[in-house]
Amino acid sequence: KVLYLSCEDFVNGYIYAIQKRTLEAFRARHRSADVLVVDDIHFLSGKEQSQEEFFHTFNALHLAGRQVILSSDQPAADLRSLTQQLMSRFKSGFETRIMPPAYETRLAILRGKALARRVDIPAEVLGYIASVVETNIRELEGALTKVLGFASLSKRPVDLELAKEMLKETPATSAASLSIAEIQQVVARYFHKK
Repeated sequence: KVLYLSCEDFVNGYIYAIQKRTLEAFRARHRSADVLVVDDIHFLSGKEQSQEEFFHTFNALHLAGRQVILSSDQPAADLRSLTQQLMSRFKSGFETRIMPPAYETRLAILRGKALARRVDIPAEVLGYIASVVETNIRELEGALTKVLGFASLSKRPVDLELAKEMLKETPATSAASLSIAEIQQVVARYFHKK
């Protein structure tokens, strides 16, 4: 049994359970999962009672040999306003950073999204979108939606010209192509040093 929820849903559910006096049902739901997946765990920062409840849920699942998977927009060590109890639990597990997908992966994702939407999109358009949006899958899907949505509203064909027009504001994040020396020069110029 896999239970996926956002941390905000966990916190709101906990508050609701306290208000409605259904805390045992809340605990049973979360602690009976074989795998608990919580997105945006950094949302717990500053919420002491919710942290305490999550700590006990985490412990119950861990002691039962179950899995807890957490996602955050920052590493566990950088999470502020979390109790030491939670920090030690988070740091005891496997931590990995998910890097932005490579061009080939982005292209494959776009092809899959086009197939799922049952839309025929020229390969050059998919290639262009994959080359412009390098950050993450959500932004990649957003760019595709933007192109398809505008094409539909304006009754224009989905072509490279349309894609370029719609994504001209999208900054190409090619920071990897900058050398350290180039970065140093820009910073030195900014601070008027040579």
